[in-house]
Parts: sequence; C-alpha cells; structure tokens
Amino acid sequence: MAALPRLLWASSLVLVVWADFCSAVCVEVPSETEAVQGTDMKLLCISCMKREEVTASTVVEWFYRPEGGKDEPIYEYRKTNHEFPSRFSGRIQWNGSKDMQDVSITVLNVTLNDSGIYTCNITREFEFEIHRPLFTSSRLIHLTVVEEAGEDFTSVISEIMMYILLVFLTLWLLIEMVYCYRKVSKAEEAAQENATDYLAIPSENKENCAVPVEE
Repeated sequence: MAALPRLLWASSLVLVVWADFCSAVCVEVPSETEAVQGTDMKLLCISCMKREEVTASTVVEWFYRPEGGKDEPIYEYRKTNHEFPSRFSGRIQWNGSKDMQDVSITVLNVTLNDSGIYTCNITREFEFEIHRPLFTSSRLIHLTVVEEAGEDFTSVISEIMMYILLVFLTLWLLIEMVYCYRKVSKAEEAAQENATDYLAIPSENKENCAVPVEE
C-alpha cells in the first residue's frame, strides 16, 4: 500500500474518533484503493455535516460493480443494517460512526475477485422547522486486490535515509573521539614539556621562578 493513502487513512480514523466527541470535527478523506488478498479492507466513506445540519436521518447504500459488469447492491443502512445476498454475504462489517458522518464498511477476507468499483451513496433528510430538504452524495472507490503486498517505495527510501544517518553519526562520533584524543594528547605533551623544562632549571634559579607577591 502506498504510504500517503495509509497516512491519510490513519489520520481519518483519529479525526472520526474525535468526531464522536465533537461533532464539528470532520474531514473527508479518500479511501485506500489497494488491498492484499486474505486481509480485511476498510472502504472509507465520510460525508461531513455542518453544525446546523446535525439533526438528520441518514440512509446509506453500498454498491459493487465488477469490471465490465453492472452495479449490484451489497449493503444498506436505513435505521438498521441490511446485507444483500451477494458474493460478499457474511463478509461485510459496518464501521460507521454514531453521528453518521463516517458510513464506512469493511470487507472481510478479500479475494482477487473483489476487485472492482464500490459506490457509497448517502441520502440525508434534514429536520428543520419549516422544511425537510434532502441531500445526496456519492463516493467511488476503485479497489484493486493483489496477491502480495508490494514493496513500499517510501519505506525503502526511509530505510536508506536511516542507514545513511547512522553512518553519518558513526563517522561524526569517530571524528569527535579522534579530535578529543588529540586534544588530550597535546595537553599531556604540553604538561610533560613544562615539567621537563622546570626540572632542567638549576635549583638556585628555581627560587627566582616564584611569582612575587605584592604587599
């Protein structure tokens, strides 16, 4: 899976969870479009409502269209969940939020035959005092199911950069150690030279080396 869609999906989960506590927080994030055979795939469908639109009844319809085929209903939410008889029977799980801004579903144990176009239709009837307008929207997800997860190019680049950084830090540490060692060695040599020079001074002249103390 691409790193960017995975990051967007993870961010959307955080935002949707937060939306349960604060209905004003909602961001419409696109769904991932690639799944690995045998895994569970969440088809993300988010339709945000404004603060003044919170009071509404929502109907959600999910359709699946194979390549070259026609749309067929697979799932519906109309106050209660309803799964239509299809190739997905027993493999669809509702993942919507309580405020009905996230109306996602999860397809369990995806197969190669699950590749195709998924449509998420949202219909809302808002309950205002004077009128009850309808709002409709759709999300299309072109899903591709692969046998094995492909190599993530971004992950490879990240690993390469990590190793480069480790090599750089190691070299920098070695340079610092050599620099410190030379500095300490020079200080020791200077101290040794001063001690040698002092010992070479005749004893009668050592008294003159004392620094005079001012009264």
